[in-house]
Amino acid sequence: MKETMQCGNPLLDLSGLPDFGAILPEHVEPAVDRVLSRNRREIRRLIDTVENPGWDSFMAPLEQLADELERIWAPVSHLNAVRDSEDLRTVYQKCLVKLSDYWVELGQNKALYRTIQRIRHHDRFDGLEQARRKAIDNDLRDFRLSGIDLEPAQRERFREISGELSRLGNLFSRNLLDATDAWHVDVTGEAGLDGIPDHARQAARQAAGEAGVDGWRFTLQEPSYKAVMNHAEDGGLREEMYRAFATRASETGPGGGKWDNSGVMRDILELRREQAQLLGYGHYAEYSLATRMAQSTDEIFGFIRQLSDKCRPAGLKEVERLKSFARENLGLDDLAPWDYAWAGERLRQHQYGFSGETVRPYFPLPTVLDGMFRIAGRLFGIDVEPADAPSVWHPDVRFFRVRDRDGETRAYFYADLYARRHKRGGAWMADCVGRRATDAGVQLPVAFLTCNFTAPVDGRPCLLTHEEVITLFHEFGHGLHHMLTRVDVAAVAGINGVPWDAVELPSQFLENWCWEQEALDLVSGHVDTGEPLPVELLEKMRRSRNFHSAMGMCRQLEFALFDMRLHSGFDPGGGETVLDLLEAVRDEVAVVRAPAFNRFPHSFGHIFAGGYAAGYYSYLWAEVLSADAFSLFEETGIFDRDSGQRFLHWILERGGSEEPMVLFEGFRGRKPTVDALLRHSGLSPLGEAA
Repeated sequence: MKETMQCGNPLLDLSGLPDFGAILPEHVEPAVDRVLSRNRREIRRLIDTVENPGWDSFMAPLEQLADELERIWAPVSHLNAVRDSEDLRTVYQKCLVKLSDYWVELGQNKALYRTIQRIRHHDRFDGLEQARRKAIDNDLRDFRLSGIDLEPAQRERFREISGELSRLGNLFSRNLLDATDAWHVDVTGEAGLDGIPDHARQAARQAAGEAGVDGWRFTLQEPSYKAVMNHAEDGGLREEMYRAFATRASETGPGGGKWDNSGVMRDILELRREQAQLLGYGHYAEYSLATRMAQSTDEIFGFIRQLSDKCRPAGLKEVERLKSFARENLGLDDLAPWDYAWAGERLRQHQYGFSGETVRPYFPLPTVLDGMFRIAGRLFGIDVEPADAPSVWHPDVRFFRVRDRDGETRAYFYADLYARRHKRGGAWMADCVGRRATDAGVQLPVAFLTCNFTAPVDGRPCLLTHEEVITLFHEFGHGLHHMLTRVDVAAVAGINGVPWDAVELPSQFLENWCWEQEALDLVSGHVDTGEPLPVELLEKMRRSRNFHSAMGMCRQLEFALFDMRLHSGFDPGGGETVLDLLEAVRDEVAVVRAPAFNRFPHSFGHIFAGGYAAGYYSYLWAEVLSADAFSLFEETGIFDRDSGQRFLHWILERGGSEEPMVLFEGFRGRKPTVDALLRHSGLSPLGEAA
């Protein structure tokens, strides 16, 4: 890369961490073009000149080329998600298509394929370490999934589809972000704020002030939206926000037609179907399983329906209890869609004397972060400490170093935790730099940890609900998977190479500590007194843990079944629409029906833009694994050092270097069972509320 480091483009300087303050949209395309050109040239040279290809002579140079491209693209992709601008969007889209073309081109490079086949079938292959063997086997599988065996015209069509799918996925995300950012409602009188927590009022007041208007401004950003839907006494305000939220990026609602994802979804589904059929698969779901832990769509449908059979009866009972409570105590003969969350909060308080807002003062973000890092330290023998980053993309971003017990630096990560305009909603972890062995030593992993909590107001720290604490632990679990790997082969280090239906295991596993007294004593501290969460509040929180858990699981099953049916038997060009299919799915598994105007699919970014296509079931699939994994700590103690080290050794450190079932059995000593998940969810094996 020496030649590229001399042109003054900050993206091409890989001597350290990205210089986010210096990266401009005009840097992106020249950097990508230059590295793609260099990579193509170097790959041709390797194929033509390496006479006896092996790991060191051929695979390692290929890995370096891929890694340097990823290190250039990772900060660009991240900025597109957290600091959106029109100029960046334009160049991001152009380069996304170029990158898609490049990767499909490599996947269809027969000379490259034959060379890696030679390495795979050479006598020396069995002598390679496991991670290298797995990376090579994955490469050969991916060649087949990229159309290496297709005829020339079909290969070209496969390439065209891949580029168009990249463009459409990005367009789906842009439409959703724009539709979310475009809408707000201003409340001018305090009467309209009844029930809304103080922290949300303060944030709304600040948002209004920044916009130069009087009163309080509420938006569709998650912290603002949930505060209103869960707590606002004004049913008209809840309805207005629900209708805007439920119709985002569609042909109807407040922004109807302006950012409509209807055609985008149809085109994505048609192209995925065609791409799978080009490779000889019956449908896209079958194609996607080539890289998953599950073996067949029948297995996944069976898994979804097994859970539905166990939880739907309990879910229907929960709905009836809520409706009865609303009639008798809230004067609501019929629950409207915008009433469920609000009435649910009232019922929770009635049954358990507990509200999520009650515990918020006990979870100031700085205290939660410190406690979370201490918990990880006790489990896995690491220390997390603040560090200086050369450059960040927003003043709120923090940077941390991860060390092991010997003081050795293992990794770094950025934390961008507050919601703001021009930032994608939700929470996620992403790679900035991956671990791999280089001539200069081990390249340490660096992660992006992103959430959307309410920003501090008037000098007071951000206060989290317990649900938000769980979200933070979840994303940190992903981060630990990326950062604590000991695998030195980039393609299978950390989360790389981990099947999509196993990648949620570490994240969901870490959530369990959010419910344990000994852990919460570390995580909590009242914002004014420093007092940890009182035992009586914890007990109320625990008793309400499984409040409406069956309803929640049925909702997740609805998403998972919709996703699988959308990518298996559904014909996007046929008479049945996406919304028709969703209604059929709801007939089978839903316990709460959404209104006809609801356009949930138009904002279902997980499957249309987020990598979970034919894979949303992964959340529940991995929840079985994580609940069963945590059951070991229930047996040995939540801070049992040996159990923590076993999880570190078998799961976090090994990444994608072996099949996930092999790793799980190595950790747990047996195959997983669904029993722990049902117990944690408050459901008996027969589906009755425990």
